[in-house]
Amino acid sequence: MEKLSVSGKIDSLQEIVSYVIEAAKSAGLDKKSTYKLRLAVDEIATNIITHGYEEANLSGNIDIFADINDSNLTLSLEDTGARYDPYGQIGVEEKDLNKPLEERSMGGLGVYLAIQGVDKYFYERVGEVNRNIFVVNSNK
Repeated sequence: MEKLSVSGKIDSLQEIVSYVIEAAKSAGLDKKSTYKLRLAVDEIATNIITHGYEEANLSGNIDIFADINDSNLTLSLEDTGARYDPYGQIGVEEKDLNKPLEERSMGGLGVYLAIQGVDKYFYERVGEVNRNIFVVNSNK
């Protein structure tokens, strides 16, 4: 699939979701896998926009790439926003999971669920670029 480049703004989330659904369809993913991938990408894209761009007073794009082969679909999100490593949020979230609802921190659970919803997830910072990589095994 061709790369999609969108503005790093909340208004772009629907375009991102449409791209993910089309990539999942092209890869032959079932509805459950497509749904989990869609949620994962939506959560990370929202964090890129909120933390990487808006809170850092930066602007830029999010580039989305899909690579489909016989065994999996790999989606990559790249941005030039502030560094935001989702793995840095997981330790806090796992501690919160064992607390009663009224004692849990507000927000943050989405990153944990996003990473758990795909077969593999990677984050890396290459120069000034954040790269979030999602891998979902094919149902073919």
